[in-house]
Amino acid sequence: MALFYVPNIALSVLPEEESQHAVKVLRLQNGDKITLVDGVGGYYEARITNPHPKHCGFEIIETKPEFGKRDYKLHIAIAPTKNIERLEWFIEKATEIGIDEITPIICRFSERKIVKEERLEKIIVSAAKQSLKAYFPQLNPLCTFDELMKNHQADQKFIAHCYEQDKRLLQTEIKKSTDVLILIGPEGDFSLEEVEKAIAGGFVPVSLGDSRLRTETAGVVACHTVALINQSII
Repeated sequence: MALFYVPNIALSVLPEEESQHAVKVLRLQNGDKITLVDGVGGYYEARITNPHPKHCGFEIIETKPEFGKRDYKLHIAIAPTKNIERLEWFIEKATEIGIDEITPIICRFSERKIVKEERLEKIIVSAAKQSLKAYFPQLNPLCTFDELMKNHQADQKFIAHCYEQDKRLLQTEIKKSTDVLILIGPEGDFSLEEVEKAIAGGFVPVSLGDSRLRTETAGVVACHTVALINQSII
């Protein structure tokens, strides 16, 4: 069954882009069943009532609130990569795995200091639909490392870096059913000053394993680690 993103369910109309896909591409007709998500936990079974290519109407058959809701939250703050396609890949895969909040951060060694939020939002929508997510992650505006230090909330806070310092494996530190914030630095890593500032602010330095990972890979590993810990039945 086709799945569509409708941010305002109350209108009972698919957005224009989704309407065109439903009517022009999938050639859905009056009475055909579709599945809808609203990005904030709503999952709906519906039926097409007006197959118009610009404003396709529908009626709700069944509502499933808080579909796929988790008992933990994951926020990853990550430095945008020089090659923007690598950041886009991270956002796509993290959305598929399950993440609640993404913040692009500018660090001392950042090579990219501009991102196109509209493009990243589209990637989130596409990945969430593909992986049947009713909750879409929140994409925060680009900010500096220092701004993030002043404005964040989490039960557990970690900074992943590559310096030869005393660090613990992330997987041994994650507590189930808690809100987690993980910092992932740029290709040149965080500066020592940034690491020290984070530790002073209550962040625990962690390793993601023996391999030195690219920024986007580190982000996906961190996301997957938190998901696996929380999905464990042990």
